[in-house]
Amino acid sequence: MNRRVAITGVGCICGLGNDLPAVWAEAAAGRSAIRPIENVDQTRLIAKNAAEVRGFDPETRFDPKLLGALDRVSQFALVAAEEAMRGAGLAGETRIGEMAAVILGSGVGGMTTLDESFRKLYAENGVRVHPFTIPKLMINAPACQITMRYGITGPAYAVASACSSANHAIGTAFHMVRQGVVDLALTGGTEATITLGTLKGWEALRVMAPDTCRPFSAGRRGMVLGEGAGVFVLEPLDHAIARGATVLVELVGFGMSSDAGDLIAPSADGAARAIRGALRDGGLVPTDIDYINAHGTATPANDPTETKAIKAVFGDHAAKLAVSSTKSMHGHALGAAGALELAITIAAMRAGIVPPTANYLGPDPACDLDYVPNTARVQPVRAALSNSFAFGGLNAVIAVKQAPSARVVA
Repeated sequence: MNRRVAITGVGCICGLGNDLPAVWAEAAAGRSAIRPIENVDQTRLIAKNAAEVRGFDPETRFDPKLLGALDRVSQFALVAAEEAMRGAGLAGETRIGEMAAVILGSGVGGMTTLDESFRKLYAENGVRVHPFTIPKLMINAPACQITMRYGITGPAYAVASACSSANHAIGTAFHMVRQGVVDLALTGGTEATITLGTLKGWEALRVMAPDTCRPFSAGRRGMVLGEGAGVFVLEPLDHAIARGATVLVELVGFGMSSDAGDLIAPSADGAARAIRGALRDGGLVPTDIDYINAHGTATPANDPTETKAIKAVFGDHAAKLAVSSTKSMHGHALGAAGALELAITIAAMRAGIVPPTANYLGPDPACDLDYVPNTARVQPVRAALSNSFAFGGLNAVIAVKQAPSARVVA
C-alpha cells in the first residue's frame, strides 16, 4: 500500500522569528538574523555572530513544573509542534493514540544542559548536577516530550545524522505514513547549540565565518550557526481531504545516500545520488523541479560540490532552476536545518515567491547557477527539493509538490 502524503501543519521557530508567519516574512524580505551573539561571552569567541532565537521567554510558554525538565532544544520542539498541530486543526488533541508517530531529528540534543553541567562540575568544583540532567540532554528528549503532550503511543524516536538529521527524520516519517504504518506523524528537527562549548568546537574545525554567511558567493568565508525547530504534521492525503484539513503541499519523495568517503569533505557523487533518489521516489523528472532550497553552508568546499551535484542531476535544466540557501538568513541550525528549510520552502510554494540567498556579493566561478541573490523573486513553484548533506557523508533530500487544486496565495 502506497498512500499519497499531505503536509497539513507547519510550525517553525528560529532566528528569523518565533512562528512561521514571522519567519517567512523575514525570509521573503531577505533579512538575515545573523547578529552578534548575546547568550555567550563574546570575549571567549573568535566567531562572534550567530542566528539566535530572540524574544523567546520559556516561562511564558510552559508550566513551571514542566519547564524544569526541558532543555532549550525541547522547548523549541514543543513550540513548533504546537503551531503545526494548530495549523492542522488538531490543537486540542491530547490522546491521539498508537496510529501516530513522532520522528524528530537532532544532531546533538540538549547542549545547554550539558554545558551548564560541565560548568558546575569543572569551573565551580560542584559535587552534583541537576537531577534531570540526563532526561534533559538526551537526543530523544524532544520526541518524548511531544509524545507526552499529544498522547502519541505509536512509534517514536530520534534521528541523529548531523546536519541531515531533520531530513532523515522527515523522510522516515513520510515513508511510514505512505506505507500505512501510521495515519499521522509529527516530524522535523530541533537544535539549540548556541553554547560556549559547541561554538568552540565548531571554531576548532576552522569552517566558521568571522562575519556572516554568504552561500555560493564570492568572498564567502564559512558557515554561521543558528538554532531553532521545524515540525510538520503528515497524514494521508485522502484522510486530510476527508476531514477538511488544508493541504499545504504534497510530500512525494525522499532520497538518501552515504558518501562512504571522507568524514568532513563532501562528495558531489554522493549528493547527486540522494537528489536522484528523491526524484525517483517522488515519480518526478528533473524538469518538474522549479526550486531547490540548497544545503549551501558557505564553506569553500561545500558550495562548489553542491553546485556540481545539481548540474550532474539536472543537466541543461540546472541553469533554469532557482537555487537559494536560506542559511544565509537563519544560519546553520545543524540537525534542525532541513526542517527550517522545508518550512520556508513550503511557505514559498504557497506564496509563489522564491526566497533569496542573502549577503551575496557576486559570482564565484565555481558556483555558476541562479542563486536568487539578495532579493526574493515572484515565481510559481510547482515542485521543489530541500537538500541536506551532513558530515560523515550522510545525504538526505526531500521532494514536495503543489497540493492538488492548490492555488498561489498572497
